[in-house]
Amino acid sequence: MRPDGRAFDEIRPVKILPDFLKYAEGSCLFELGDTKVLCAVSVEEKVPSFLKDTGCGWITAEYALLPRATETRSPREVFGRKGRSQEIQRLIGRSLRAVVDLQALGERTLWVDCDVLQADGGTRTAAITGAFVALKLAVKRLLEKGLIARDPVRNYLAAISCGVLNGQVLVDLSFEEDAVAEVDANFVMADNGEWIEIQATGEKGPFPWERLEEMKNLAADAIQKLISLQREVLS
Repeated sequence: MRPDGRAFDEIRPVKILPDFLKYAEGSCLFELGDTKVLCAVSVEEKVPSFLKDTGCGWITAEYALLPRATETRSPREVFGRKGRSQEIQRLIGRSLRAVVDLQALGERTLWVDCDVLQADGGTRTAAITGAFVALKLAVKRLLEKGLIARDPVRNYLAAISCGVLNGQVLVDLSFEEDAVAEVDANFVMADNGEWIEIQATGEKGPFPWERLEEMKNLAADAIQKLISLQREVLS
């Protein structure tokens, strides 16, 4: 039995609150159980120097864990992101760029800020799933203003964590489960069933390929459920 009584293939309760911020072009508060991530998208009418005069846009992300997002206070990352934060924000940016036609976006940058208000496992996957909702809302406003001619978002996407605990494959690990898991994995998938990124680590030793297949199948089902919730909110 899992600590919160969930089945092995059951994700935690999800809540998506769109347009959570007044000034951001797109925003949402994404909650996955006790994990809460505030996602905001800002539009900047310029691109990095390597894209100047190409007609192509860019999407980049920043990720931060607020000091009391966890049981004990973590120092604020004032003097630059730590290695973990840098890794996660790069993952968020890569994931979003994978489903967006950057040429259709035009020469503008979408800045995606993901701030973890409360962490209970799965913060990177929650950030990706919430960031996509905020991105779609920002794109909607660009379309309404006539700044872009067509929707550059080619596919929906979401992400979820999986793991192995006491030999059992589980989806959407809480922090309590993640801290002692034998295998820890994160999956990012588009709505057409194609994979964007898979991260998997044997925390306590090697694991067989069959375990990854089991986790992949659980993740695919969970992600499609998350995408259905995204569609409901955005409709």
